[in-house]
Amino acid sequence: MMDVNEIRQYLPHRYPFLLVDRVVELNLKESIVAYKNVTINEPFFDGHFPDHPVMPGVLIIEAMAQAAGILGFKTMDKKPEDGSIYYFVGSDKVRFKRPVVPGDRVQLEAKILTEKRGIWKFECRATVDGELACSATILCADRKI
Repeated sequence: MMDVNEIRQYLPHRYPFLLVDRVVELNLKESIVAYKNVTINEPFFDGHFPDHPVMPGVLIIEAMAQAAGILGFKTMDKKPEDGSIYYFVGSDKVRFKRPVVPGDRVQLEAKILTEKRGIWKFECRATVDGELACSATILCADRKI
């Protein structure tokens, strides 16, 4: 289990772009389960359908990529402070199945599919109350900064 203070050691993101609140399960070299609590106070709700607030799909994908990034960094036993950055470099098979709205707790799941020369491929899912909100295959690249 990781709280937001430990998460901040493994992700370079900060408010308002830190989109993982807690890690509840972590199996090195395999998978991660984390979550994001979505509140009406999120800055994107001011401009993204303000009369019917919906979390932008690209931010759901970003949240899944951040969870995958934590898994990658922990698996490699690296942190951004070691001079490494984990870029989100692509997504495939992206599907949105339900909107994410204020009050939702989005469960973020990522499983490592492959790793080759610093390019990692993850199978990711975002669910709310067990209902699929988004699924995607996400690619990340470990690079020196």
